[in-house]
Amino acid sequence: MTSPTPDALLGPADIRELAAALGVRPTKQRGQNFVIDANTVRRIVRTAEVRPDDVVVEVGPGLGSLTLALLEAADRVTAVEIDDVLAAALPATVAARMPGRAERFALVHSDAMHVTELPGPAPTALVANLPYNVAVPVLLHMLETFPSIERTLVMVQSEVADRLAAAPGSKVYGVPSVKANWYAEVKRAGAIGRNVFWPAPNVDSGLVSLVRRTEPPKTTASRREVFAVVDAAFAQRRKTLRAALAGWAGSAAAAEAALVAAGVSPQARGESLTVEEFARIAEHATSKEQGQQ
Repeated sequence: MTSPTPDALLGPADIRELAAALGVRPTKQRGQNFVIDANTVRRIVRTAEVRPDDVVVEVGPGLGSLTLALLEAADRVTAVEIDDVLAAALPATVAARMPGRAERFALVHSDAMHVTELPGPAPTALVANLPYNVAVPVLLHMLETFPSIERTLVMVQSEVADRLAAAPGSKVYGVPSVKANWYAEVKRAGAIGRNVFWPAPNVDSGLVSLVRRTEPPKTTASRREVFAVVDAAFAQRRKTLRAALAGWAGSAAAAEAALVAAGVSPQARGESLTVEEFARIAEHATSKEQGQQ
């Protein structure tokens, strides 16, 4: 592995200079906040436990702050970028700042939600500063689409980090918590201050670690069927599951029958259930005509 130059990573002046040269201003529409602190991106890479044999996929690389830090540590990095200008510029930034690693970098110019394959070897890790407005759907799409991803570390809005890592019974436990837990063991992995971004966001950020389960919860129901139960349960989270799942099951009586068969109280609420319990409910659906497939 070729050692990068000491100043290979981007600092605040580098970021602003690059942005000015490209005519780029971070946009709220795409949730763009560029990391301008080299120590922060190195900390993210350390926390992600990126190894020399890892093939890392990064979503939303922006100007390349985290990309360069990942290239220092991983075998290969593939970045997925939707922005036309940023996607066009990133390979040149990598080549200029880490010429010895440039052949280990690939760029996919696409919306991450539409990506179904990546060039080169299968990714083993996902590390990303996710745009806050699409963080959860992008994370779930990548985990579903690329089962080879073993470890994930994402930086998201602190509130989203809390929801992803929440345990049953928590006030913020909900759809993201359950669906993320279908794929992985999830935990908060640190906080990130606002001053390491340009522009500084008006919200705090958090790191979330996801280590993929060796296998999803044991169930005869499909992921889609389990997720339909989860969506229905939290669509009306103040209601008991008997009432909340009535539409999904075809009637309140059918919902109650499925809940009782699954060993779950019909008076319980979605926020108290584990992903395994949701899977059991999906198995015991009595209606074949579930409207939310």
